[in-house]
Amino acid sequence: MSNAQGLPSLRVMISGGGTGGHIFPAIAIANAVRERETSAEFLFVGAEGKMEMEKVPTAGYRIEGLPIRGFQRGSIVKNLSLPWRLMRSMLRARALVRSFRPDVAVGVGGYASGPLLAAAQRMGVPTLIQEQNSFPGKTNIHLAKRAQRICVAYAGMDRFFPREKVLLTGNPVRQEVVRLAGKRPRGMEEFGLQEGRPILFVTGGSLGARGINHGVKASLAAWKAVGIQVIWQTGTPFLATAQEAVAALDYTDCKVHEFIARMDLAYAVADLVVSRAGAISVSELSLVQKPAILVPLPTAAEDHQTHNARALTDRGAAVLLRDADTVEQLGPTVSSLINDGAAMERLRTAIAGMGTQNAAEAIAAEVIRLARK
Repeated sequence: MSNAQGLPSLRVMISGGGTGGHIFPAIAIANAVRERETSAEFLFVGAEGKMEMEKVPTAGYRIEGLPIRGFQRGSIVKNLSLPWRLMRSMLRARALVRSFRPDVAVGVGGYASGPLLAAAQRMGVPTLIQEQNSFPGKTNIHLAKRAQRICVAYAGMDRFFPREKVLLTGNPVRQEVVRLAGKRPRGMEEFGLQEGRPILFVTGGSLGARGINHGVKASLAAWKAVGIQVIWQTGTPFLATAQEAVAALDYTDCKVHEFIARMDLAYAVADLVVSRAGAISVSELSLVQKPAILVPLPTAAEDHQTHNARALTDRGAAVLLRDADTVEQLGPTVSSLINDGAAMERLRTAIAGMGTQNAAEAIAAEVIRLARK
């Protein structure tokens, strides 16, 4: 097949996943490439049993899985199979590269990204790394030595990667999530909220957040007393506990959701957001320009979520709260901030300068350039 200019159709391999923070940017990059190269062929590579095996086909793309797993902290038994899984994943990755014959391979982070990009590099395929965080993991630092391009979301990343390979693009986000114009009335209706009273949106990401959830539970009575309306995304494990806590207080203005599909509507109505500090969450908050309290995941590799949060908090663009402090401090921090108009405006102004538009398009241009080169 060929494209409209008579050039051969591009074959693009995209690897990574594990969480929505890796999956949705990967899909955004593929969509942006497809807009420019309508005949392009794609193969996603993920980890067996992870979210990407469902989300990627739903987005209209083919995906293959590797048996790779991450290191399980605190469990020697669960880690015994890791060397075997890694070896099988490397062999499977080589077979996929050999059969698909990609013009370029893209890694967005996650378990499958390392084996696939390593295999592609050894087989002479140009590779692009999309580094989402302000502090990269050891795998990407290693892979960067043989990558042709590293697209980053933060300035100063040449302290980790070769300067000549680094391109500041920002993180690709789902455009439908960050386009909020005219959506507030629909959001108020969707969540059953009332105008004239502050609205807090709490999200721990697609899998929920234990520390944040416990902090919210401890804060419900205080928030109800001062009239704060809450949208609370709990994730599956904490859903029943949250529902029971809200029912016990008869807190009808706290809307509990296992998962929120329409993040745009939640952002549209929120006055203040409590969130983890994953790279994509931080990028979305910067683009929608919402005051935020960031609670980094303490077990994140290389403590990268704290580094992401500090990229904002050091510039006065967000508030940082440790996961261990949520039970005692989340409630009063929210209550104080959400009713302080001047502080909220300072956060809005500061975070507005942190977002990067059109990241997916910029990365797609590099993907096409490498493939055609």
